[in-house]
Order: sequence, then structure tokens, then C-alpha cells
Amino acid sequence: MMPAKNILLRIGLTISLALAAAGVARAQTPTTRDIVNRLNRLDAAPEFDLAALRQQVLERARARIKNDPGPVNRPPVAPELTGLASFATPVEFDLGTPIIQPDSYQAIGQIADALVHAPLLPYTFLIVGHIESTGRREANVILSQRRADAVRDVLINTFKISAKRIQAIGLGEEQLLDPAHPSDAANAQLEILTLSKLIENDPPPAASLPAPAKMKQAKQK
Repeated sequence: MMPAKNILLRIGLTISLALAAAGVARAQTPTTRDIVNRLNRLDAAPEFDLAALRQQVLERARARIKNDPGPVNRPPVAPELTGLASFATPVEFDLGTPIIQPDSYQAIGQIADALVHAPLLPYTFLIVGHIESTGRREANVILSQRRADAVRDVLINTFKISAKRIQAIGLGEEQLLDPAHPSDAANAQLEILTLSKLIENDPPPAASLPAPAKMKQAKQK
């Protein structure tokens, strides 16, 4: 039987290692300020038609290319997006669905908090859905679009981010975040990109003053 002293030492070591691991996890968890800093840049807004890009992604996933290089060597379907300021975060969904798991609402809420910080208010953003290279490519594109749309809906309807500031696209496995490891879970992360400057609306008209007759009547009462 192990002496009680050694048992206590082992328990203490286990607790210390667990606390140290938790400390590392906390240190690696991005803060809202980290997200703001990552997205607060727009060197040049890309020019593209989002609807056309969605169709292009779907058509490429459907194509049966004889000499397809495979996911590791496949070129990005939307290279114009690769140079934009970006932030990637894991968002968990029910298997094969766009239903967001409850634990992931915190990550989406953190993004929402970042989007209402003053440095990011002038920008519009693109929610990009990715999926690791498993299953059918066409199905992956469709599912990633539904998931990106679901996250956009939560940002708008739950966290009250203006719909004018957020668009969504699903790239499936056509533009992997980690192409060297196409089936890795890192490729299933949600990505948000700083897309363009927000077009400001005309300022609201100044409130009109009451008519002189009404003002006179008010004084007489």
C-alpha cells in the first residue's frame, strides 16, 4: 500500500497540473479586445458579387474534375478573401445540421460584443462557414452556407447587430483553414472577415420647432 504522504503528494501534483492546464486554456482564450484588434484593419475592400461567389463555390464542389489535386493542393475558391483581416473561432453545431449548440452562444456573443466596439462600427463583415474535408463536397458547401446563415441570424436577432453590417457565405471544404490537414477539426471553425466600410446614411432631419400659434396658446393657458 502506498504511504499516505505519497498519496497526498500525488493528489497535490495532479491538482497543480490541472490548475496549470486551466491557466494555459484561459491564456489562450481570446478576449473581446483581441477580436477587435484582429478585425480593425481594411487595406482594400475586395470587389466581388456575393451571390455570384456562392454559385461559383457550389458549381466547383459539384464539378467532376478528372485531375482534381485533392483538398491539400486544391487552390482557394475565393482568393480575394484570403488577405482580409479575420478572426476564426470554433462554433459547435448538431451533427449534420445548422442548429447551434447552446455552449457556442457565448463565442457568438463575444463576436457581437466586438462588433459594437467603436473601432469596428464603421465596418461591414462577412461570416464564412467552413467544413473539414469529409463526406460529399456539394453537401458540405450547402451545410456550411446554412450554418453561416444561422450564425448571422443569431447576431442580428439575438444580439441586435445591424443586418446591414453582416453578410454570410459557406465555402464548405473549398477553402480550408488548414489545407495541410484537411480532415482536422480546425477546418470546421467559423471565420469572420472585415469586408468593407459601412455606407453611412444621411443624418436624420432636425426636430421641427412647434408652430408659433401653438407656442402662444401654451403661454395663455
